[in-house]
Amino acid sequence: MVAVSDHTDSMLKTVGMTAITATSRTGRGTNMGWEDFYRRRDALDAVLDRGELTAPPPFTDTDEVLLALHHRWSLRLAGRVELAELAAADDPALDLVDAVRAAWRETAAAEEALRNLLDTHADRPALRAVVKAEQRMLAAAAGLAAPADSPAERAAVGAALVALTRTELPGPRRGPVARLLHRLAPSA
Repeated sequence: MVAVSDHTDSMLKTVGMTAITATSRTGRGTNMGWEDFYRRRDALDAVLDRGELTAPPPFTDTDEVLLALHHRWSLRLAGRVELAELAAADDPALDLVDAVRAAWRETAAAEEALRNLLDTHADRPALRAVVKAEQRMLAAAAGLAAPADSPAERAAVGAALVALTRTELPGPRRGPVARLLHRLAPSA
């Protein structure tokens, strides 16, 4: 079963990890044990080492692997984003947008093989919902989207934030006009 997380502003999370990650021999969902966890972790590591999307056992298809890979990415990204939010709250001189963008860049650099594989298969239907949820989370964390905004608007702002993050060199923006343009650009 997939549920919505209150903490990550509509980002999908798995409940019990049963619907997406663990299936018993009878085909019914089960709670994942440590043995299953390690078998799945090792299989995902092997996929990343090869750099090719395959469905090694215990996975049943490549969509299931993509969802598990995105789940791994989401955990790492959410951790860095939360640290960025805390740092920005503690330091008024730190721009929240810059902090969230830096968190995304740091995660992408630390998880290069994972990010490359997800980017290669970004157009797959299996990833649509989780990518939109990630975009909404990033927009909200950066303070660029309000809860009153529609999910589609929040996702569009988050997608623009990621696109800008991928194309711009790291570093602070210059002046209030550039800051205003940056905040307006995703909504244009």
